[in-house]
Amino acid sequence: VQLQAFGGGLVQPGGPLRLSCAASGSIFRINAMGWYRQAPGKQRELVAHITDGGSTNYASSVKGRFTISRDNAKNTVDLQMNSLKPEDTAVYYCNACIVVLTPAPLIDHYWGQGTQVTVSS
Repeated sequence: VQLQAFGGGLVQPGGPLRLSCAASGSIFRINAMGWYRQAPGKQRELVAHITDGGSTNYASSVKGRFTISRDNAKNTVDLQMNSLKPEDTAVYYCNACIVVLTPAPLIDHYWGQGTQVTVSS
């Protein structure tokens, strides 16, 4: 199983950016998915989370500006980020709780490789 994230880059304050993450491999089912971020010198923190049923929750710092969504048919999770601020600068990681059946039944958390988001003028 692999998670691959796309969409990071440099954006001006106030601008939008969209991150995407695709899961691939011998996936039976994906439960919750989420986006985390880690700024230099800080711990990794949860940004947004979405259940397989579509329920969402957000860090207070991004609520109202970021929107998480998923496509269960494509095994993808997106993060639409609007009104970006310099303090949103970080490496963003996608995460998914995935059930596989081969070579043996297993449920585990998988991480994408991280994508850099820099908000600067």
